[in-house]
Amino acid sequence: MISVACLPQGSTSDEAARYLFSGVEVDYKYHRIIADVFLSTADGRTDYSIIPIENTIDGSVNLHTDWLIDEVDLPIQAEWIYPSIQNLIGPLRELSGEDGKLDYSRIVKVLSHPVAMAQCLQYLRKHIPHAELEHVGSTSEAVRIVRNNPHSGWVAIGQTTAAVNNGLDVLERGVTDHDNNFTRFLLVGAKPFGSRESGVHKTSLLITLPEDYPGALHQVLSAFAWRRINLSRIESRPTKKKLGNYYFLIDVEMSLDSVLLPSAIAEIEAIGCQARILGSYPSFTYNEA
Repeated sequence: MISVACLPQGSTSDEAARYLFSGVEVDYKYHRIIADVFLSTADGRTDYSIIPIENTIDGSVNLHTDWLIDEVDLPIQAEWIYPSIQNLIGPLRELSGEDGKLDYSRIVKVLSHPVAMAQCLQYLRKHIPHAELEHVGSTSEAVRIVRNNPHSGWVAIGQTTAAVNNGLDVLERGVTDHDNNFTRFLLVGAKPFGSRESGVHKTSLLITLPEDYPGALHQVLSAFAWRRINLSRIESRPTKKKLGNYYFLIDVEMSLDSVLLPSAIAEIEAIGCQARILGSYPSFTYNEA
C-alpha cells in the first residue's frame, strides 16, 4: 500500500493527494505543519509528501521552496494544479442576526493558513475589517479550531470538505479575491509516480551561477532560447551562503527524456554553472478525467 503525507484531512493538500491517487489504495498520514510532512517522507515513514508550492495570487511559497532545496533530498514526481476556492466557515446559528443571515459584526477572529488568508485579503478588509487575523498550519486546522471554540465569534477560511467533516456551516462561498486563483502542489518522494498518465510534462532545475562570470544568467537562458525550449517559471532564491548569491529555479515545459533538454543542461554546465535536477514529472489539472 502507498503511504502519503500531507496537511490535515479536508485541506487542499489532502484533496490534491486524493486526486492524484484516485482509485489507488493509500494510507494517508496527516500532519499539522509542513515540516512534519516533509520529514515523514525524508525519514522513510511515508512514500510521498504533498507540498503546496505556488499560488496565482500569493506567488511561490518560499518556506516550502527552501525546504525542498536545502532541507531534504526528495525528487518531484508529479504536480497538481488546483482551482483554489476558499470559503468562510463557522457556526451560522451563533453568527447570524435576527433575520437568520450572517452578521459580520459578530465575527471577532478569522483563522487560516497564511497562503489562504492572503488570497482573501480584499474580502476581509471589506466585510470584516474589525476582526483579528490569525495564521495556523493549514486551512483544515483552522476549521477544527473554530469547531473546538464555540460561542467565540471565530471563523475560518477553508474548504467545504473541512466544514462538512467538522459539522460547521459555509457562511460565504468563494471569498477569494480573484476568480483565476490556482494553487500548484508537488508530489515529492523517492519512488517514481505511476498512478496516472498525463500528456503534459515538466522538468524543474536549480541553477547555481559561477561567481565573477558576467552575463552567466544570459547564457543560461540562451541555452533554452535557441533550442526553443519554453520556460514556465524562473525565480531566484538566496543560497544563504553569501549576501548577493542566489540560486535560480527554472521550470521547463519538457521532459528530461527529450533530446533537447539534456543538451541544454550540458551547455549550461559547460560554462561553469551547477545544474541540479529537482525532478522531471507529469503535470495534472483538476478538471482532467
